[in-house]
Amino acid sequence: MDPGRRLRDRDVRPAGVRRRPARAGRWRRRGDVQLSRGYRGLGDPDLVMVFGQSAGGGSVAALLSMERAAGLFRRAVAQSVQGTFFSPELAADIAAACAAELGLRPTVADLAGVAPHQLSAAGDAVGATMDRWAERWGRPAHRTIPFSPVVDGDVLAVTPWQALADGAGRGVELLVGHTREEQRLFTAINGLLGEVSEEQAAAALEVFAPGPDGARRYRDSFPAAGPDELYELVHSDWLFRMPSLHLAEAQTAAGGRVHVYELAWPAPGMGGAFGACHGLDVPLVFGNLNRGQPAVLIGEAPSAEAEALSARMRAAWTSYAAHGDPGWPAYDSDQRLVQLFDNRPAVTAYPEEPSRLIWQDHSFPALPVISR
Repeated sequence: MDPGRRLRDRDVRPAGVRRRPARAGRWRRRGDVQLSRGYRGLGDPDLVMVFGQSAGGGSVAALLSMERAAGLFRRAVAQSVQGTFFSPELAADIAAACAAELGLRPTVADLAGVAPHQLSAAGDAVGATMDRWAERWGRPAHRTIPFSPVVDGDVLAVTPWQALADGAGRGVELLVGHTREEQRLFTAINGLLGEVSEEQAAAALEVFAPGPDGARRYRDSFPAAGPDELYELVHSDWLFRMPSLHLAEAQTAAGGRVHVYELAWPAPGMGGAFGACHGLDVPLVFGNLNRGQPAVLIGEAPSAEAEALSARMRAAWTSYAAHGDPGWPAYDSDQRLVQLFDNRPAVTAYPEEPSRLIWQDHSFPALPVISR
């Protein structure tokens, strides 16, 4: 489809791209949700479950909080929810940088006729040099995250964590969780696996740990941790683990029903170097264990343990979709029971308690422009 036609016909545009000042920062999923409303009469929303992982998990979290999406689905699964939601100011700033790569202004009129591959290339170019924007864009620049949903006060009135705490998703049953070593994959991609220096760990703690004493609290909570573990912990917590947990906490606080899991099974591929890394849950949930990229993580000949774990996760997800019961107790703020997916699955108290305590007062606000 011609992207310019899509933009014109559905009033959809990248967040931060200007049309009229009062409507800047609109999120493209608005069009998708409005389209869904056209099919409301074709089925029963009470039999609909949405689910996604990583950015898809963030999309599910956003849909839970959107007034326009209310009543369109009964259940939701959010896997490894990302914690980055942008303010309109940050989105506009990044959109301007992307448009500048094309020699254009960040407006629908300028960008509507640009070929999709050129838009993608512009985003890649900005992403490749985001570190030079770190003092202005903050944490997303340190992690090369140029795109995220935008809390514009309209489509997304507030962040998903605030919305759910206020009761926005109370009528939707939620299954949410994360992997244990979320960061491990990215550390490997960046060539730092087993190579993180004390200086790099200290910098990561300074940037990503919550509050003025966050770095100290990590070192106090994990006294035996070396640079590699500290680096992995704070990155995993900031981007995926704590955003996912806080979504569960917000849903529970508002009286909603939520089930929580953690995938702790270490992927055996590449000598087990990746652990329970980001994305490992996807092939396990779909049963795609020996084809494409999952084969790198799981191995070309999946073990009986891998097959059994995948079967358990598929059974839990399908049971949840059909009946709202994945097979373990709902999460609450007293016991904090979660399903631990490992060689020996178990129901246990939330296993990342030190991290939970470090982050318990953090609110995951919309990320701002931090300097002008």
